Amino acid sequence: MDSKPVVYLLHGDDTLAIHRALDEMLARMGDPAMASLNLTRLDGRETSEDALRNAVFSMPFLTDRRMVVLTHPLARLNSEAARTRFCSLLDTLPDSTALILIVEDVFDRRDWKTLRHDHWLLRWVRSAGPRAFYLLCQLPDLSRMAEWVRKEAVARGGQFTPEAAAALVDHLGNDTLTASLEIEKLLLYVDRQRPVEAQDVEELSARTRQADVFQMVDALTAGNASLALNLLHHLMEEEDEFNLFGMIIRQFRLLLVGREMLDEGRSPGELARGLAHSDFVARKAMEQARRFTQQRLDAIYRRLLEIDAGVKTGQTTLPVELDRLIAELAHTS
Repeated sequence: MDSKPVVYLLHGDDTLAIHRALDEMLARMGDPAMASLNLTRLDGRETSEDALRNAVFSMPFLTDRRMVVLTHPLARLNSEAARTRFCSLLDTLPDSTALILIVEDVFDRRDWKTLRHDHWLLRWVRSAGPRAFYLLCQLPDLSRMAEWVRKEAVARGGQFTPEAAAALVDHLGNDTLTASLEIEKLLLYVDRQRPVEAQDVEELSARTRQADVFQMVDALTAGNASLALNLLHHLMEEEDEFNLFGMIIRQFRLLLVGREMLDEGRSPGELARGLAHSDFVARKAMEQARRFTQQRLDAIYRRLLEIDAGVKTGQTTLPVELDRLIAELAHTS
């Protein structure tokens, strides 16, 4: 009987696809109560080598395998020695462990920014043969996104007309995570009794929230902390705080790429094609990116990652940190 992989690398920019792949793996562990006893979640930005080693070499409890999920696995592997030790650990993993490595990335025109085609971790995966499994989770091309919306609706027990699917894509681009939330909201809106139509999308679409996020950034660049905070609090009333935080992160990631393309003399149309966003989103992002330096956007993005780490470790809460972030950014504008 063939042995199962011991390392699973989930990589890409489609956060929803990554989450779903992980959920499928967790479901295969069987009874949730027993599975929870054999599951360890770690964040590579904070986990020590000893803690990771202890997790992956622990024996499973009353089952054949245990699962260790490691997000941001590359965060502390900055030296050649650290990378060598990590590969050595991967080489010696027992068959009783499934180590899931999650690397969220950004596609930069021809290659991924982090796991480029010649990256040392990808080389290890290729050399490991059946002991490693690689799953690329890439956002759909914008031209295929309307089809994705319609299939997602059917999977949820509803339907979208072609016009409604196109309207939602016009608002969201290929953001599958936000689209999945909007699809469910729209199906509830029509009570799954009829197909969602374009007018429904216009009446209950994410454009309002996306526009509010854009407007919040506009207020920040103008130093208008009061308006930015009002928009933030309105968004938090309408949206789950973690989903909203994800929208803010994606917004500044978009501005980072937009700033890079501006510095290269590229156009909004090229941004839209390169990141599979609508022309509306690309134009607005390029307008906002002009108001930031690359250094400031880098600093903001690092601050967002710090907030993410603090919330995940229970050191703070999102409402507190988002209020603080808005105040900081408005003050420095």
